[in-house]
Amino acid sequence: MSVKVDVKGLDGSAAGSVDLDEKVFGIEPNIPVMHQVVTAQLGAKRAGTQSTLTRSEVRGGGAKPWKQKGTGKGRAGSMRQPNFVGGGVTHAPKPRSYAQKTPKKMVRLALHSALSDRAANGVVFVVDSWALDAPSTKAAVKLLTSLEATAGRTLVVVGAGDEAAWKSFRNLTNVHTLLERELNVYDVLLADRIVFSRATLPTFDKKKAAPSETPVSISSEPAPAAEEGDES
Repeated sequence: MSVKVDVKGLDGSAAGSVDLDEKVFGIEPNIPVMHQVVTAQLGAKRAGTQSTLTRSEVRGGGAKPWKQKGTGKGRAGSMRQPNFVGGGVTHAPKPRSYAQKTPKKMVRLALHSALSDRAANGVVFVVDSWALDAPSTKAAVKLLTSLEATAGRTLVVVGAGDEAAWKSFRNLTNVHTLLERELNVYDVLLADRIVFSRATLPTFDKKKAAPSETPVSISSEPAPAAEEGDES
């Protein structure tokens, strides 16, 4: 069943309506897949730099602290045993990667499940376009007010060329701005509402790679040209 959403202009006026792609916004949310993808996404962001010393790495403890028998104490071979203060750590954590390999189809299913959940709850909004002549925080606040999106967390999805819109929203409290290609499960689930434009509205027919797990920033620098002799 298709979901129809009203479209508004940047000034808050009505600008028609749009049917959301039911393959993206109308599926049954798969909660286990969303959980697995979010776990993988957050794991990929972890530094994994934790490190403590085992009894073989901690300094000192070369001599036996007391003789084996006759003292009434428990036997001990080193003052750096884990049961002594200043001793090594048993099964000490070491630097490691928490990244998980997640199939692209699973990432895509998780994103569509999250978007379907938000659409079913009526918190997906669409504006006609992000065509701003210049960055304007006042215009951004006016739009959010017209959408009744001033409370809670709002996710705004813009295109690669919508730099003015990006700058208009970026310093507003509780507003997170993402590029269309950066749309991911975690940010969708974290947001109380999502605002797309007609151009950034995801559809199943768009031939794009699976959403990136690591968001990247807008860059105005051109891509480096390929050198002669490089193999394609």
